[in-house]
Amino acid sequence: MRKYRISKDLGEMDIDVIHGFICQSYWAKNMPKSVLQKALAHSLCFGVFTDANEQVGFARMITDRATYAYLADVFILDEYRGLGLSKMLMTDIISHPDLQGLRRMVLATRDAHGLYAQFGFKAVPNPEVLMQVWQPDVYNVSPSPC
Repeated sequence: MRKYRISKDLGEMDIDVIHGFICQSYWAKNMPKSVLQKALAHSLCFGVFTDANEQVGFARMITDRATYAYLADVFILDEYRGLGLSKMLMTDIISHPDLQGLRRMVLATRDAHGLYAQFGFKAVPNPEVLMQVWQPDVYNVSPSPC
């Protein structure tokens, strides 16, 4: 039986695996690797690894580690889904010492509401107070950097 572990060591993260998934995702299609590397360097990262040290999942928290955190770029590779790894990953994230006592923790998802609800995330009751600068095509340049 295969075992899995979570690492928070940025040096262990496999940028090729992470970029390969993220640059094809609906939320960050065509993100250049250099942008992703910068994002990872300024985030609290969580990688899911097999007992053979292959990276099969990832998530990152964009946070000041005192008051606010935004959960981003969460994924488990397709062939490893259904093994409970997303729950294992979320349990590790939610229990991380630097993420305790925050006033607000948020995320955006198109299709995983059920997973996140198990960890206390709820729809924003007053979305009218939220604002954003939205540039959905910021990574869509020719030729594709992905």
